Amino acid sequence: MYKNTLNFEQYKFMNFYRLFILFIVIIIHASAEAQETTVPYKYATKGKNDTIRVAGTNENGEMIPWIPLHEVQIYGVRIFKSPAEQAAFNRLRYNVLKVMPYALFAKRRYEQLERDLAGTTDKKEQKKLVKACDNEIKQMFNREIKELTITQGQILTKLIDRELGRTTYDIVKQTKGGVTAFLYQSIARVVGNNLKNTYDPAVDRDIESIITSSGFYQ
Repeated sequence: MYKNTLNFEQYKFMNFYRLFILFIVIIIHASAEAQETTVPYKYATKGKNDTIRVAGTNENGEMIPWIPLHEVQIYGVRIFKSPAEQAAFNRLRYNVLKVMPYALFAKRRYEQLERDLAGTTDKKEQKKLVKACDNEIKQMFNREIKELTITQGQILTKLIDRELGRTTYDIVKQTKGGVTAFLYQSIARVVGNNLKNTYDPAVDRDIESIITSSGFYQ
């Protein structure tokens, strides 16, 4: 009998404790709402040329305007061991800047192709989408890429792997089949290129530094 009475008393105490905590939370919440509604917003004084809308943050009743800024990367000045080393770096920089737009174009085009292919299960429509993409790449090749040097072509295949996470060989194999990929690779090897070139930021650190400092992603 005593045990049951004790449990009942504990039960009443726990209920009272919970109600007390709930009461405190309600008071704090009401107080916070009252404080928010009683403190008027103070906006910054507008000038005659202030025409751009920006975001704002309420800081103790005062609206503070702000705008997001792009990340700023700071680079040290590179010191070359010799004029020949500097000349080699300058050539590499020229070649990277020459082919980077093609790698970015290939990235955007093949990402669009993947989205288009995912949107249909019709095999005939998928073949049309692949052919359209292939034609665009061929047109760019006939206009500009065929003028690239062997070195620039090698860099381009690395950059495609950097942007897409897949080698040029893998892309051709996926879209055109293994036989076509093999033929393309055979032709590339004849002219001193390799469609299976991969990109390693640690090994290709000079290329990586050129890309990150050239504003391609701003």
